[in-house]
Amino acid sequence: MHMADALVAPAVAATMYVCSVAAGGYSVHRVRLENDAKKIPVMGVMGAFVFAAQMINFTIPGTGSSGHLCGGMLLSALLGPYAGFLAMIGVLLIQCLLFADGGLLALGCNVWNMAFYGCFVGALIWRPIMRSGATKVKIAAASIAGCVLTLQFGAFSVVLETFASGVTELPFGAFVTVMQPIHLAIGTVEGLITAAVLVFVYEARPELLWGVGPSVDARGGRLTFRKTVAVLAIAAAFIGGVVSLFASAFPDGLEWSMEKVAGTAELAAAGGVYDIAAGVQEATALFPDYAFRTSESAAGTAFSGIVGGAVVVALCVGACSLFKLFKKKAESV
Repeated sequence: MHMADALVAPAVAATMYVCSVAAGGYSVHRVRLENDAKKIPVMGVMGAFVFAAQMINFTIPGTGSSGHLCGGMLLSALLGPYAGFLAMIGVLLIQCLLFADGGLLALGCNVWNMAFYGCFVGALIWRPIMRSGATKVKIAAASIAGCVLTLQFGAFSVVLETFASGVTELPFGAFVTVMQPIHLAIGTVEGLITAAVLVFVYEARPELLWGVGPSVDARGGRLTFRKTVAVLAIAAAFIGGVVSLFASAFPDGLEWSMEKVAGTAELAAAGGVYDIAAGVQEATALFPDYAFRTSESAAGTAFSGIVGGAVVVALCVGACSLFKLFKKKAESV
């Protein structure tokens, strides 16, 4: 659901940047107040996991479309909405700058559509269901309901943002009637994937689930904390470096919807701020479209998956550690 710059007018882009930055700033404030040393490595590893998972487009049968995990619901269920939102920002920022996935001008929109709804609306669904304790059935129900609903919000926001931007090739009525159904299917698949990951965590280290109540600590788990994090890290590397080679070649839900309505997924926008944003991305995107600049070999995709995940880990862990350091210095003054 990564929007390109051509889909948003500068005024809409600026508005969504303000909204996303405000939500990010408040999330930094809340994360600084937390006192959970285990959350930092989990934040890094799960950020890398979501980055890798977003590289895997799965086919939606009978449509000619594909979808991928957004990951906000998954991160929120493990880290809470604030740390989850910051991890998602890290993922989307690295995708945008290093791989030219999603426009730089549209980054505020993408953060809002994919991270804000996934983490904050997802948390509103997850926590009430888990308040009296977690079970596999509850985890599956919350995961599917959360992913379906948050993707519906995100897809509808894309339609609203293009409408407010005056993208006449994508009229509101026609665009919304294709965007919502295809993302309903994508959200259902994402919910099943999210449920599988969270059930693994529940079996391995149930206390890593967010908002499940204090009684979960007494249940124990099959793996130690370090082994659980290691398994997730290995899974992220394997998904990014190997499974990514088998991703569906069909257009994703947004591109498919654009082709249905406008006849193309490549709408043009040039001049002024669009050229500036494109120039910045051209300079920073060392692996455009998850490939080497001079080659489209499979090695470029695998390399991108591994390197991108490592950069996300470094960004998430480094940023979170800095937040904590600044808090300690402020308290000591």
